[in-house]
Amino acid sequence: MQVGFIGAGNMARGLARGWGRPVLAADPRTEVAEALVAELGGEVVADNVALAQKADLVVLAHKPPQLAEVAEQIGPHAKAIASILGGVSLTDLKAAYPDRPVYRFLPNTPVELRQGVVVRAADGHQDTRLDHDVPALFAELGLLVEVADGLVDVAMGMMSNAPAYVALLAEAQVDAGVRHGLPPDKAAEMVVQTFAGTAALLRARGNDTLAVRREVTSPGGSTARGLAALERGGVRAAFHDALDAVLGVRS
Repeated sequence: MQVGFIGAGNMARGLARGWGRPVLAADPRTEVAEALVAELGGEVVADNVALAQKADLVVLAHKPPQLAEVAEQIGPHAKAIASILGGVSLTDLKAAYPDRPVYRFLPNTPVELRQGVVVRAADGHQDTRLDHDVPALFAELGLLVEVADGLVDVAMGMMSNAPAYVALLAEAQVDAGVRHGLPPDKAAEMVVQTFAGTAALLRARGNDTLAVRREVTSPGGSTARGLAALERGGVRAAFHDALDAVLGVRS
């Protein structure tokens, strides 16, 4: 399946790297599209219409406010549409592309390593072949999770923003170690590997977070004291507040 990207920014680059195949790319910043094609092969296409005519699947990776403008250009020419536009519902996409198969996905940045999460908006039957092939393409990039369209933005607030949150947590833990004398490079190596190993352990335990915490926490021990300090610091409330902030919920 020949994929064409309208918009060749960070998330398009992550998807393309995860797939590892030549791409078609169109972007107003020609140098961005050229860099993507130079890395992975394929073709920089002069305009959106030409890209839609050549691609089997057009991935919308442009700015969300450009939805109507781009749809007017490529709607008559695209064979199928996959959107990764944040905040643009499946209903909006289908209104913009009323006579084309349309799929809504939201990925996070680890898709670049095929270790990502891709959320798909649940939908009814559109095209027998594409209904299989398009989700299968995105499933190559990690875990594909289907949720109701109304919950896609909630899922985005958890997993799409989460790499930044995890990086912040790692940074904070490294800083704490450095404050007590650890060399920064060694502190970073230990923290990042611990995060990776703990994720693997959680998966092996069936995502049972309580079981993993119990395995390392003795009553009155150092882990219990550390966890109590994190709770006093409001770590749970901070994550609730972060998701509310992403979703625009006012307290």
